Amino acid sequence: MAGEARRATAGLLGLAMGLTGCGGGGGDSEGTNAGPPRDGGTLRIIGSSDVDHLDTASANSTGAHGLNRTYARTLFGTRASNEFKETVPVQADVAARVPSKENGGISKDGRTYTIKLREGVRWNTRPPRPVVAADFVRGIERLCNPASPAGGLAYYVSTIRGMDGYCRGFAKVNAKDADTIAAYQNKHAIPGVQAKGDDTLVFKLRRPASDFLNLLTLQFTAAAPKEYDAYVPDSPEFRQHTISNGPYQITSYKPGLSYVLSHNPAWRQETDPLRERHVEKIQLTLGQDSPDTVQQQLEQGTADLSWDQPVPVTAISRLRGSQDDRFAIRDTPSSSPYLVFNTRGRTGGGALARREVRQALQYAVDRTTLIKIVGGPEVAEPLHTIIPPGNAGHFASNRYATPGESGDPVRCRLLLAKAGAPKDLTLKFPYRVQGTHKRIAESIKESLGACGVKAELIPDTGGNYYGKTLADPAKARDGVWDIAAPGWTPDWYGNNGRSLIQPLFDGRTYGPNSTNFGGYDNPQVNALIDSALTASDQGRAAGYWQLADQKIMEDAAVIPLLNRALPIFRSARVRGARYLPTATGYDYTRLWLAS
Repeated sequence: MAGEARRATAGLLGLAMGLTGCGGGGGDSEGTNAGPPRDGGTLRIIGSSDVDHLDTASANSTGAHGLNRTYARTLFGTRASNEFKETVPVQADVAARVPSKENGGISKDGRTYTIKLREGVRWNTRPPRPVVAADFVRGIERLCNPASPAGGLAYYVSTIRGMDGYCRGFAKVNAKDADTIAAYQNKHAIPGVQAKGDDTLVFKLRRPASDFLNLLTLQFTAAAPKEYDAYVPDSPEFRQHTISNGPYQITSYKPGLSYVLSHNPAWRQETDPLRERHVEKIQLTLGQDSPDTVQQQLEQGTADLSWDQPVPVTAISRLRGSQDDRFAIRDTPSSSPYLVFNTRGRTGGGALARREVRQALQYAVDRTTLIKIVGGPEVAEPLHTIIPPGNAGHFASNRYATPGESGDPVRCRLLLAKAGAPKDLTLKFPYRVQGTHKRIAESIKESLGACGVKAELIPDTGGNYYGKTLADPAKARDGVWDIAAPGWTPDWYGNNGRSLIQPLFDGRTYGPNSTNFGGYDNPQVNALIDSALTASDQGRAAGYWQLADQKIMEDAAVIPLLNRALPIFRSARVRGARYLPTATGYDYTRLWLAS
């Protein structure tokens, strides 16, 4: 979940708009036709679970991205908009401009990027002080800290010169000692990341990377103040001491319960081209596990936005039928959800490590029921490839077709028997409790049952699902889970084949906080990733991403399920609501509240 690309072709954008167009609601669905913005008031957001990680170095969920955006700035970013194509181009944030070969910011060989910082950006320290190039160097260095490394670490290790060696050394440091972690950072340097004075950064790449600016839009690369050296990354102590250079600052955080954000007095509008600041406070209240209860509060006006609960399926047709201008369906080309197999576990004698077993299970899933669960064909369509429509490298394919998208349990049973799968195969299946996740899990359980496979459903609450369950290799090895149904929204759109393939399937980076949850590792796929990353242009890169997609599906590493848009609702008093696809929500910094 994070940035976007500099340019997207017309064909790519056409694909992206294919599912829902600008659908949803009626009239002024953005709430922007009520005059100039009004400052003041408290934006009330309600939802279920806390973020997986709050530290920008490791934050890797769409909710965390939307929250990070309010207080942690990156060199580049993207602009929120209700027109999908307007959210794609890379924009300057703390950088003074977008570098190019034409303006001298990118060397002729594409391996050196020189980035000047914008003047006037300040931390909310006492007294306030400027954000300098060294703060961005620190942000990059923190990505492979041993306590809470970045889920997108592979992006940077495979791109920035010397970062692989730096990270190998960092992995040996005591993960529980803040002083030791800080000492390693301060005594070692990444050769490819250099501060030239306070206002200039120089990045040197291992090879040209056409998507490097996209990588610098991701929250992983946010500037990090020197005060962060005092804390173990993303520890409870760190979470109580975040520092802001954005329009808001976290003034109260009760883990699993609530956040309060207020104005950052050091922020100035003229230094920030991507954000605004209108509401006085942002109040985020957690623990609301019922989407119906959340929706009721939004419609009654006792809350303004949902944090992580989708519009209930039962409400979608009513809201569309009434042309309610508070409701919209926003384009968010994604794989949401997909079914991932734990290939490192020992369940059934290591059954899921065998390709033939995983291939058999591809025929189990009834996608028509899943589409009904999430809101019908206006919200979702069947997905059969790793890369969804609207993303670079997508191609139409259905290797494991079933009649009417409803599954083929007879074929599934025959192939399982042929593969020698245990007749009593039982798979542990953790699921998220909010939204439609429970019903999705129950449907998949029923589909697997028709194939003779039992699924043991395990509710996973409190923000543990990604950070503490799926992204912990020890839990995979110990068989805490066998299958799961996470979702994946690309970290950026446009030239983004890397963001669909590398973080989920590069076996060389499997480890703590990796988003390759199932531990899939195929040297052929790894080689295709390298070929795509070194391709001479975006078209060639897309071809390699397609080949990687085909190989991953041949191996049946996961079961793609749905390409899904987002039904979203705002209270009647929310105005200026502009959508961030990579955060699957409205940009909190740009909306305002009617009196």
